[in-house]
Amino acid sequence: MATVRVPEQKIILCGEYGVGKSSIFRRFATNSFVTATDRKSTLGLDHYDRSFAVGERNFQLQLWDTGGMERIASITSSYYKFAEAALLVFALDNPASFHSLSQHMLDVVSYAENAKIFLVGNKVDLEQTGEVTDADMESFCEQCHSLISATYKISCKTGEGIEEMFQDISNTLVESNRSRLELQQLESHGFKIEPPEEIGEPSCLC
Repeated sequence: MATVRVPEQKIILCGEYGVGKSSIFRRFATNSFVTATDRKSTLGLDHYDRSFAVGERNFQLQLWDTGGMERIASITSSYYKFAEAALLVFALDNPASFHSLSQHMLDVVSYAENAKIFLVGNKVDLEQTGEVTDADMESFCEQCHSLISATYKISCKTGEGIEEMFQDISNTLVESNRSRLELQQLESHGFKIEPPEEIGEPSCLC
């Protein structure tokens, strides 16, 4: 049986300043956490590669961080280009960072239209009653018309949920690539796959 070769998968971090995007990047790259007083701002694009085991194969994820420079036009195109997945990151203790995700969602859909989108609530160690709730996250996903592939609650400070999240994302991307390859093989043999009938444009992007 032929094996499915999955290329290196680019993942981008999106969200407001201070929600922990660079902390997620640091956990991914070095499994470390730097406090706010010792932290230095990330300057420009940065990326790091890691392998994850999916079945009997190693799967390569490449995580990208902008250091808060998403709005610079020269960075936007190169940052989003060829992204297979996007993490919409907000802070669970900061409702404003959650409510600002609509614009980031729009950016992903506009510049990386084929990317799988994952909703990530950081700082679960600081989560308190009255902050962003599970119901809020579920409502966001419903308003996004099934564009969100999965949701996660993590803590960059303690490391809670980080490895499990990236392993789950790896599994999702492998399955997505397998389905895409099978579709390409069917089409190469003369089978035409018709897209589902559209039922109208979404009323909003969350």
